[in-house]
Amino acid sequence: MPAQHNSVPDQHEYRGQPFPLALEVNAVSLEDACAWAREHADELDAQAAAHGAVLLRGMPLATPEDFDAVVTAFGFPVFSYADSLSNAYRINYTPRVFSANEAPSEVTIFLHHEMAQTPSPPSKLFFFCQTAPTEGGATPICRSDILWEHLAEQRPAFAADCKNKGLKYSNVMPAEADKESGMGRSWQSTFSAETREAAEAQMTTLGYTWQWQPNGDLRATTPVLPAVCDLGDGRHSFFNQLIAAFNGWKDTRNDPAKSITFGDDTPLNPEDVATASTLADQFTFDHNWQPGDLVLIDNHTAMHGRRTFKGTRKVLASLVAG
Repeated sequence: MPAQHNSVPDQHEYRGQPFPLALEVNAVSLEDACAWAREHADELDAQAAAHGAVLLRGMPLATPEDFDAVVTAFGFPVFSYADSLSNAYRINYTPRVFSANEAPSEVTIFLHHEMAQTPSPPSKLFFFCQTAPTEGGATPICRSDILWEHLAEQRPAFAADCKNKGLKYSNVMPAEADKESGMGRSWQSTFSAETREAAEAQMTTLGYTWQWQPNGDLRATTPVLPAVCDLGDGRHSFFNQLIAAFNGWKDTRNDPAKSITFGDDTPLNPEDVATASTLADQFTFDHNWQPGDLVLIDNHTAMHGRRTFKGTRKVLASLVAG
């Protein structure tokens, strides 16, 4: 059962390749969809790396369990939410399927590479639309390799600092989950720790530094992490959480101006970040969801985010280990 190449409105093209790559699978049953996934897993993996993202339509998916079945059929290694250091508050539906983000509908989630602010990001992400919103709610996706090429041309000194110095991120995690924030996961959940001592042991192992806040919140700072990724085929990617942290890491605990520095603790120039953000917008495709849509994003090649929306939006996620 070969998939047919499809097109979507406003689809981008880079180096003669569509972004995202859109395929129509036309599976009659969930069993057929799983069989297609098993047969084409390696091909889809390579397509995601080359194109940045692949949209699959025509699979009869309606529930978290359907999504789980197809993702399992691909055979990629599992990266569970429980084992991740994601700062987003999410709800698990199965051991490998969870809500993409529980932040309120009026909150914009800015472009980012999933968990690039942690020492162990996933290699790929699956998104599945169970319920499309009444208005808005697109998932913007951006080709970070194309962004990097233009950023290196327009801001060579900044690009060199990103590549040579890396970045450090600071995040104040609540003592209890904050469902009103896009980064409201508690420190207990983040570090799988019931006590401060257990959290400190985990942070020590990871190379973090930290400060406990008077109200029980935790300010944690990462070790130096890369800001640029070598994709291994002559391409490089602007692989980080810089745009999201600088523009969007704001809630009752966090100030974006204090959330990110270069690896040597020097501050970032807001004008450089603004250029990166403007360029990212140019290379961003807004995926407007239809129920049943399945999207695979290569986390090293493409960033993603979330637009604000009205109505009920139920987009689920599943992560793939690197």
